[in-house]
Amino acid sequence: MSRYNHKYEMNWKEYVFQGFVVVAIITVVVFFLPHEDRSKLHYEVGKPWAYNKLIAPFDFPIYKDEAQLKQESDSLDKLYAPYFTRKDNVGKEQVKLLEKALTVQNESQVNRQYKELIKNILDTAYQHGIISDSDHEMLSKEKPESVFIHHQKIDKSMLTCDLQSVRQVYESFLITTNTQNDLFPQVNFQDYIIPNLEYNKELSEARKEDLKGSLVPTLGIVQAGEMIVDRNVVVDGLTYRKLVSYETVLADRRMSDVEYNWILGGQVIYVTFVVLCMLLYLHLFRNDYLHNWRKLLLLTLLVLVFPFAASMIVRHNVYSVYLLPYAMLPIFVRVFMDSRTAFVAHMCSIMLCAAALHYPFEFVATQCVAGLVSIYSLRELSERSQIIRTAIYVTVAALAFYLSIELIHGRRLFTDDSLKMIDFDMYIHMIIGGVLLLFAYPLMFVLERLFGFTSNVTLVELSNINHEVLRRLSEVAPGTFQHSMQVSNLSAEVARQIGANSQLVRTGALYHDIGKIYNPPFFTENQTSGTNPHNELSYEDSARVIIRHVTEGLQYADKCRLPKVIKDFIATHHGRGLVKYFYISYKNKYPDQPVDESIFTYPGPNPFTAEQAILMMSDAVEAASRSLKEYTEESIGKLVDGIIDGQIREGYFNNCPITYLDIQTAKRVFKEKLTTIYHTRISYPKLNKSAEEQK
Repeated sequence: MSRYNHKYEMNWKEYVFQGFVVVAIITVVVFFLPHEDRSKLHYEVGKPWAYNKLIAPFDFPIYKDEAQLKQESDSLDKLYAPYFTRKDNVGKEQVKLLEKALTVQNESQVNRQYKELIKNILDTAYQHGIISDSDHEMLSKEKPESVFIHHQKIDKSMLTCDLQSVRQVYESFLITTNTQNDLFPQVNFQDYIIPNLEYNKELSEARKEDLKGSLVPTLGIVQAGEMIVDRNVVVDGLTYRKLVSYETVLADRRMSDVEYNWILGGQVIYVTFVVLCMLLYLHLFRNDYLHNWRKLLLLTLLVLVFPFAASMIVRHNVYSVYLLPYAMLPIFVRVFMDSRTAFVAHMCSIMLCAAALHYPFEFVATQCVAGLVSIYSLRELSERSQIIRTAIYVTVAALAFYLSIELIHGRRLFTDDSLKMIDFDMYIHMIIGGVLLLFAYPLMFVLERLFGFTSNVTLVELSNINHEVLRRLSEVAPGTFQHSMQVSNLSAEVARQIGANSQLVRTGALYHDIGKIYNPPFFTENQTSGTNPHNELSYEDSARVIIRHVTEGLQYADKCRLPKVIKDFIATHHGRGLVKYFYISYKNKYPDQPVDESIFTYPGPNPFTAEQAILMMSDAVEAASRSLKEYTEESIGKLVDGIIDGQIREGYFNNCPITYLDIQTAKRVFKEKLTTIYHTRISYPKLNKSAEEQK
C-alpha cells in the first residue's frame, strides 16, 4: 500500500461534500471563462499573425478607419453648397418704390445723374442677390465656396463671395455716394434694401444628407468561408482593417441563445472532465489528501488561480498570458505534497487555462515542459538559492522549447524575410514570467502560515544546531542531544533508502526528546555523577517522570512555536508503549497485585506516517545499543531484530503506511550503521624496552 494512499470508508455525507466541491469548482471556472465564440486577438501592422489560419464564419464589411473617414468627410464638406430661393418680385417692387420716391422730389433739388446712380446700385444688388444679415453670418461660419440659387425649379450655382447682405449693400451705397451727400434727395435708401434670397433649409438639409449618403464607410466585404489571414503572414494595412472589422462585427453581433448554450455546454463538459480526472487521481493514488482539508483547499486554490488570471487577461485584452509564472503551482505542490501530485495538478491547471486561449498547443506543450523542469529541479528544497536556479532552469527550458516549435513552423532567428522572423515579444514575456517566479519563495512562507504546512526550507532551518531549542538541549542535556543527533542520522539514512522524507525525519529526530530539558538527570544518558534520582522514587513516580518528557516536550514545542509536523514526532516516538523498565520492575516486586497499565503507558498516539515509524525504530534501537556489553555483528543484529520485531508484534505500525520490505530495509541500515559506529578499535602497540632505549 502506498504511504500516500490510506483507504477510508467514506460515508454518504463525504460523498455529498465532494460532489458539492466538484460542482462549485466547475461553476467558478466556467463562469470566468470567456463565453464568446472567439475572444480578443492580439495583432499589429507589420507583425506576423501568431495564431492559426483565421476563416470568416460569416459575411462582414471591411470598415475604414477613423482617419480615412474624417479625410473623406472633410472632402465632402467642401462640396456642400446651401440653397437659397430667389424672390423676383421683391427686387422689382423695391426699385419701383425707390423710383417713385425720387420722382416726388423737387427737380431743382435732384441731380438726374445721381438719381440714375441710386437706382442702378439697388437694381444691381437685387440682380446679384441680397441675403439677410443672419444668413450672411451663417455663411461666414460654414464658409461654403458656392451656393445654389433655386428659382423656378432650376438650381443655379453662384459664388458665395458674389452675395451681399443688407448691411453690405447699404455700406456700398454710402461709400459710392459719400462725396455727393449734399446733392442727394432726402430719401432713406436703407428702407428699400430687403433680402430677395431666402435660405432654403429643406433643400440644404437634403443636400447634406445626399453628401453623407455618398460617403462609403467600408472598403468592401469579406464573405463567409474566406480566409482572413494565414499563420505567420505579416499583417498589412488591409488585413488589419479586416481583423478590426471582424472583431467589431463580432462584438456587435448578438449571439443567439442556441449558440450561447452550445458554447456554454462545451465548456461545462470540458471543465468537468478535467476536474474529474484530478479527483480520480486523488482517489486512486492520494486518498489521504481528500481527507486533509488543508491540502485539499490548497490544491484547489492553486489549480484555479492561474485559469482565473489567464481568463481575465484574455477577456480584458491586457498584457500577455505568458507573463504568468505557471511553474509556481508545481513548485508549491512539490514542496508541500509530492512530485506526482504536482505534475497532475499542473497539467489540470494548464488544461483549464488552455480553454480560454487561441493557441493551446504551443501554450500547453511549453508549460508542460516548464512544469516538469520545476518539479525535477526541486527534488529536495533545502536552500533559498534553489528557487533562483529553478527560475533560471524553467525560463531557459521554456524559451528553448518554444523556439523549437517556432523552428518547426518555419520561423527563423536571423532572416531578411519578415514573414519568417520569430516574434521576440513572446520570449520577453517568458523572461518576465521567469523573474516573477522568484516570488515563489516569499509566497511559500505565506502559504505555510495560512495552511499550516512545513516546507523543506523550514525543516533545514530548524535542523540547524544553533537553533535556540537545540542549543539549550545541548547545554542542559548533552547526553540527550548526542542521542538525538545519532537518531537523526540513522533515521535520515533509513528514510533515504525507502524513499521517505529524509529531511523531515532528520529534523523530527533532533526535537523528539526536547522534553528532557526539564528533568535531564532522570534520564540515563545525562547521568554523570553515578547517582540515579530514580532510587528515591517509587516505580509509579519514576514512570510518570519518564512519560512526562513527552507531554512537557509538546508544551515546550508550543511555547517555541514549532510546526505541528515536528510536534507529531514528539508525541509518537514512543507511541502507546509502556515504560517497560519500571513496569516490569513493578510486576516483579508486586507479582500478586493488579497493575494499572495506564500509569506506565505513554500518551501516544502510535505513528501514523512512515517517517514517524522510522523515528520510533531508530530511537529504540539507538538507546538499546548503548546497553550492549560487546559490539559484534551478531549482538547488534539480535538487538535490532528483537526490538523491531517486538514493535511489530505490539502493533505500533498498524496505522502507518510502511511495508514489511521497508522495515527489512530499516533493519539492514541499522545493523550496518551501528556496526560501523561501534566497530572494534585497534590497540596501538607499545615500544619494548630495547626500542625505547634506542630511541
